[in-house]
Amino acid sequence: MKFDITVNDPLLEPFLPVIRRRHERSVLKELEFTNRKKRLADIFNNHLYFGLHRLPGKGWVFREWAPHATAIYLIGESNDWQRRENFSFHRLEGGVWELELPEEALWHGMDYKFWVEWPEGGGERIPGYVNRVVQDDLTKIFSAQVWQPEQVYRWRYSGVGRREHPLIYEAHIGMSMENRRVSTFNEFRAYVLPRIVDLGYNMIQLMGIQEHPYYGSFGYQVSNFYAVSSRFGTPDDLKRLIDEAHGYGIGVIMDLVHSHAVKNEAEGLSCFAGDYNQYFYPGERGEHRLWNSRCFDYGKNEVRCFLISNACYWFEKYHVDGLRVDAVASMLYLDYGKKQGEWTPNKFGGNGNLEAKEFLQKLNSRVFEAFGNVMMIAEESTSWPLITYPVDVGGLGFNFKWNMGWMNDSLLYMEQDPFFRKGVHNKLTFSMTYAFSENFILPLSHDEVVHGKKSLLSKMPGEDDAKFANLRAYLGYMYAHPGKKLLFMGAEFGQFIEWNEEQELDWNLLAYKTHKQQQEYTKALCRFYLETPALWELDVTWEGFEWADVDDAINNVLAFFRRDKEGNMVLAASNFSSVHYTDYKIGVPSRGNYTEVFTSDAAAFGGSGIQNGKVTAKSGEMHGQKYFISLNLAPFSTIYLFKKKPVNRKAKPVSKDLASASEKSSKEPAKKTKQKRKTKQK
Repeated sequence: MKFDITVNDPLLEPFLPVIRRRHERSVLKELEFTNRKKRLADIFNNHLYFGLHRLPGKGWVFREWAPHATAIYLIGESNDWQRRENFSFHRLEGGVWELELPEEALWHGMDYKFWVEWPEGGGERIPGYVNRVVQDDLTKIFSAQVWQPEQVYRWRYSGVGRREHPLIYEAHIGMSMENRRVSTFNEFRAYVLPRIVDLGYNMIQLMGIQEHPYYGSFGYQVSNFYAVSSRFGTPDDLKRLIDEAHGYGIGVIMDLVHSHAVKNEAEGLSCFAGDYNQYFYPGERGEHRLWNSRCFDYGKNEVRCFLISNACYWFEKYHVDGLRVDAVASMLYLDYGKKQGEWTPNKFGGNGNLEAKEFLQKLNSRVFEAFGNVMMIAEESTSWPLITYPVDVGGLGFNFKWNMGWMNDSLLYMEQDPFFRKGVHNKLTFSMTYAFSENFILPLSHDEVVHGKKSLLSKMPGEDDAKFANLRAYLGYMYAHPGKKLLFMGAEFGQFIEWNEEQELDWNLLAYKTHKQQQEYTKALCRFYLETPALWELDVTWEGFEWADVDDAINNVLAFFRRDKEGNMVLAASNFSSVHYTDYKIGVPSRGNYTEVFTSDAAAFGGSGIQNGKVTAKSGEMHGQKYFISLNLAPFSTIYLFKKKPVNRKAKPVSKDLASASEKSSKEPAKKTKQKRKTKQK
C-alpha cells in the first residue's frame, strides 16, 4: 500500500510506520468483523431490525438487545401498565428479545415502556432503539411513544448533500426565538429559517436534536439516540423543517453525540437490563469524569452496530445532509479528562483508544458507502493526525474538521486591548503553519459564548462603536482565512448577552441601528464570500494562499493574498489597531490596479466610510515583491482588494482573424509575479 499523506503535512513523515500499523490493524479487524464477505451495509443497519416496526397486515413486532435480561414485558396504555403474559417477549439467539402483537394492540400516539427483569432485580426502561420519547408535563417522567401516523410524510425536495464551500449557521432550536420559552421546529421554520436564507448561509447546523433529559446540556447528554427531542415538536415537524430548508437550497447538518451517554437509568442505556456494561466499558474506563456520563464500549460489535446504524438512521429517515460528530477527542484518548493513574494505556503503551479509532473509520466508511455525497464533520480539538484523510491511507475518513486551534488563538488575540495585541500577534499567524494539514472548518460556535465566556460582541474591547468595528474586522479576517466558515446564531447581529438555556435570542436588538447594521454587514460578507471563488476555491492548498504582510505586530496589521483556479487574486488586509493609517504600503506581485471591492468600514455597516477605490501599484521592492500599493486603512477594519489575473501580452503575431477575437483581452492588465510580505513601520 502506498502512503502519500505527507504532501500537505510533511511533519507526519516520522510517524508513517505507526500510521501504517494502525491502518493494517483496522483492515484486519474489519475482515474479522465482517466475516470476510459481508458489505458494511449488511451489518450496520440495526435500525431496520431492532425497535418497533409495523408489518402491514401482520401487526407489530418489537426487538431489543438485552443479553443480561431474564424477562421483558411491554407495559403501557394498551394493558393498563401491567405485566401480562400476552405482552411478554421471548428470547432469541445472541441476547435478542422479540414480541409480536396484533394490529389492534398498539396505536399511534400510545405511551409505553418496557419492564425488564434480570437476576438481581428489575425496573422500567425505555427501549434502546426507540424513535419517539415524550415527557409528562406534570410528573416530568419520560415514556416511549408509538409514532406511526396514518399519513407518511411526503418529501418535496431533494437533499443538498456535501458543499464544497459550506457557509454554516449554527443554531439551537429551543433557544432561537425571543419568547422566553422552549421554541419549536415549526417556529424556527416560520421565523428563523427565512432570516438565515436572507443572510446567505448555505448550511444550518442544528444542536440538540437527539432526546436528552437535561435541557441545560444543550443536547449533549443524550438518552435516546434514535429519538427526536419531543420538546421541539414531532418527527414530522423536523422533517418539514429540513424539507423546507432544502427548498431554499440550504443543507442541514445535525449534531451527533456518540462520545458518551447520560447516566440516567430510567431514561437511558446505563444499566439497561441490570448490566452497567451492556453498552459501556467496564469499570473506570466506562466513566466520563468531566461530564459525569458513560463511555461507550467501541470494541463491542453490538455497540458499534447500534451507533453506526444510528448515524445511517438520521440520513435515511430525516434526509440530513451531514453529521457533526461531537467531542471526537474524548473518544480517541484514553486519558481524556483523567489524571495519571485513572487510565490504562493501550497494548502499545500509548494513550490512544484504538477501538474508538477503528469505530470512527467504520462509521465514516459505512456512511459514505451508503450515502456518498454528504458531510461528516469531526469536532476534534487536538492534533491527532489524518482526521480528514481517507480510511484507505490510515485516516479517520471525515471530510471536515473543526479548527479549534484557530478559534482559540484568534479569539485570544481579539479580546486583547489593541495596545497589547502586538504581544500576541502570533495568535493570528500560527494557524497558517497547519492550515492545510486537514480540511478545516473555522468555527465561532456556541462553545465560545457560554459559561462565562461572554458573547462574541462582548469579547471585543472598547466602547460599543469599537466593539462593533472590531467584530466586523474579525469576521472579515475569518472569511478570508483558509477554511470553511461557521457562525453561531446571534453573532450576526451582535448579541450582547451571553447565550444560556434560561433565555433566547434578543432579536429585539434589530430595532437599534447598530445591530441592524451588523446584520447587514454579515449578510454582505456572506454573499461576497460565496460570489468570490478566490476565497474558497483553493482552500486546502498553498496554491490559494500567500502572505503579503505577516510581521507587522507593532501596527496590528495583517495582510495576505487568496487566489482562485484562474489566478485571480484577492488581497485581504486587516488593521486591528485604533490608528488610522493613511499611507500603508504593502508589496504586491504585479503592476496595474488593485480595486477595493469590500470593506468592513463602510458607512452602511456603521463604519467611518473610509475607502480606497482603485489603487495603482508602483515599482519598488517591498515585502519581497517588485511593486507596492499604498492603502488607507481605517481603525479596526478589514478590506478586500481584487486583482484580475494579468494576461501575458508577449505573444507571437497572429492572423487578422484571430486579432479581432483577441482585441478585448489585449486591454487586460499584464504580468504576475511571485509575492511575499514585509511591513510598513508607522
